[in-house]
Amino acid sequence: MTAQIALVDDDRNILTSVTIALEAEGFRVRTYPDGQKAWEALSKNPADLAVLDIKMPRMDGMELLRKLREVTDMPVIFLTSKDEEIDQLLGLRMGADDYIGKPFSQRLLIERIRALLRRMEMNKREPDEGPVEPGDEVMERGRLVLDPMRHRVTWAGKDVTLTVTEFLILKTLAQHPGHVKSRDQLMDAAYSDDVYVDDRTIDSHIKRLRKKFRAVADDFDAIETLYGVGYRYSDD
Repeated sequence: MTAQIALVDDDRNILTSVTIALEAEGFRVRTYPDGQKAWEALSKNPADLAVLDIKMPRMDGMELLRKLREVTDMPVIFLTSKDEEIDQLLGLRMGADDYIGKPFSQRLLIERIRALLRRMEMNKREPDEGPVEPGDEVMERGRLVLDPMRHRVTWAGKDVTLTVTEFLILKTLAQHPGHVKSRDQLMDAAYSDDVYVDDRTIDSHIKRLRKKFRAVADDFDAIETLYGVGYRYSDD
């Protein structure tokens, strides 16, 4: 099935040119000129992936992302100004999966979209679609069940909805319970080599992971912080 991309930007030239480029690659595109209109549509009917500008009228990209993360795990790519590194870092900390600096190459954007969709699709493969690759087996760690092929996570039988990045961080921690993972190791697992993140970005993802699990079990404490070292998963 053809992936549907939501493109949100107040620059109509970008909306038009990027839509033409994406449709030429076989994507279906939904466009929105501001964050408010995007929120009204995407909160009810998420796309397969969203590309968000940060600076927009009515509702900026940061606020739109914050609201979307309350209702959907849809992958998100931010469009940022190249000289505004703070926007890039804040976007990643708030739950964006990737970012591209303006002005940007449409080819690069398409490649990033395809890469992120592949990551999502790999976690949703059905068992009869081919052999299970190492690391894609269903993991059971105490009350946690993590199914990479379906991008599904449950805690004590209750579903927990995670973004692609959150899922990869949790999977990395849960693969070896009791083993400490540094922030650098978690960064390598969750992001491509050309995406810069800092320690606080990983800390923000861990905070969101804990919040989501505590929404289904207020006694959740399986992700432990070792100050100055990193994090570990405990299935005791």
